Amino acid sequence: MQTLNYSDSESECIEAFRHLQIQLRDRWKTTELFDQSDADILVIPSLSVDQRELLKIQGCDHYEERLLFCLIRLQNPRTRLIYVTSQPLHPSVIDYYLQLLPGIPFSHARDRLLLLSTYDSSLKPLTQKIVERPRLIERIRQALRLDKSYMICYNSSFWEGELSVRLNIPLYAAAPELQIWGTKSGSRQIFAESGVSYPDGSSSVWNAEELAQEVAQLWERQPTLKRMVVKLNEGISGEANALLDLRPLQKVALGKSPEERLAAIGNSFQHMSFQSESENWANFSSRLPELGGIVEAFVEGEVKYSPSVQGRITPSGEVEILSTHDQILGGPDGQIYLGCRFPADEAYRLPLQDLGLKVGKKLAEKGVLERFGVDFIAVQGDTQWDLQAIEINLRKGGTTHPFMTLKLLTNGRYDFSTGLFYSQQGRPKYYIATDNLQKARYQGLLPNDLMDIIAHHRLHFDTGTETGTVFHLMGCLSEFGKLGLTSIGDSPQQAEEIYNKVVKVLDEETRTNSNQGSWPSEHSLPIAWNGH
Repeated sequence: MQTLNYSDSESECIEAFRHLQIQLRDRWKTTELFDQSDADILVIPSLSVDQRELLKIQGCDHYEERLLFCLIRLQNPRTRLIYVTSQPLHPSVIDYYLQLLPGIPFSHARDRLLLLSTYDSSLKPLTQKIVERPRLIERIRQALRLDKSYMICYNSSFWEGELSVRLNIPLYAAAPELQIWGTKSGSRQIFAESGVSYPDGSSSVWNAEELAQEVAQLWERQPTLKRMVVKLNEGISGEANALLDLRPLQKVALGKSPEERLAAIGNSFQHMSFQSESENWANFSSRLPELGGIVEAFVEGEVKYSPSVQGRITPSGEVEILSTHDQILGGPDGQIYLGCRFPADEAYRLPLQDLGLKVGKKLAEKGVLERFGVDFIAVQGDTQWDLQAIEINLRKGGTTHPFMTLKLLTNGRYDFSTGLFYSQQGRPKYYIATDNLQKARYQGLLPNDLMDIIAHHRLHFDTGTETGTVFHLMGCLSEFGKLGLTSIGDSPQQAEEIYNKVVKVLDEETRTNSNQGSWPSEHSLPIAWNGH
């Protein structure tokens, strides 16, 4: 692991940030529960990650919309919320979320919501844009009751830390200097320290030569390996992964000198299967000195799934399991996150929770706060499932907003003993969710057009039955033909039927655009549930 050295001014900022976070211990009960207490919530949905990696995701500038589920917190009639974006949000999108609030007049919720924008579409994290605008910071400060405020974000970087200190309000997220535990190499160290199984592999490498050496050493340890995964340390949604096929290299593994083997391995990197369509070895290798990377054994298996577990570390240091999911992956080699199903399969749901607790407790020892997610590979064995931890995410990932949407809409509860979620009426709830329902025929649909389709075909979430679909990423629709949605049902089958109906309706409503072709099939989310 790298050793971080800070200047005196940076150390002062870190100390001020930590002092603010201590205040969360007193505010936690009043800000988490839907009671009658006052709370001001500042939502900064900035994707404060490497912007070049972020560009691999189509429509990434609209992903600031994914935290709009936070508007549902306005169902507490004394909560006020400030939501800041790079560009103004379409009014109908805001209206859509506010109409979901049960028992709260639309106008009452709207009066407690302040929408602000930097009016800046440049390739910078949103939080950086805010920090560069002192007048905007002052406007935010004046709108907040500082003694009753806290800030939430997509992920925490030094930009969020600086904004927290400038506003003098605590950030409920892992401190910026702790984000190292959410990198690929940091994840592997946490797994080792917490006693959770994970694939054999390397620590961080910083150039092609180091990468070749680690590949050679891993291959020597496991000579029967067929494939390895090479990952940039700070990749998103699997877009920074590449698959190295060892089978064409079998001849260099035998009867060759170490130098010849290293040379052959190094030459093979340009032929790796890059999961992002825009990636190549020249660019990938140029990122290694900036971001670092790892190589690890590819987990093979005839029956294999990609579950994840989500947890939360409270300001008091308690670790809570929030949910489990089966992730839906696509891309050339099934490495790219497309969506998820809740809950994870019952065959490994409870063991996932136990492993998530181990990781969460180790993260809590390091001082981490708020959400964490752990991705796994599950391979069916003769008598049980083998679970291998792959990576930790210290951010609000693709599984965060669908689950929080369900929780905040139904005000239900997650049952740790069963791994199921129950509404207040005692009904278990299930959903299928995606950020990647994407077809060329959907291009040109405006948010208002989508609202018309939702209303006409009654696709919206019904607060009476607590079933239906909640839409998001509506800003991506017109330009990219891309939409996010969460289809909620009282059974896995009903959730699947609701999802299929949405896709069928959208396809029918845009059939005149079908001559434009369609995106590759993996962008039309596969919906088959696990068959056990």
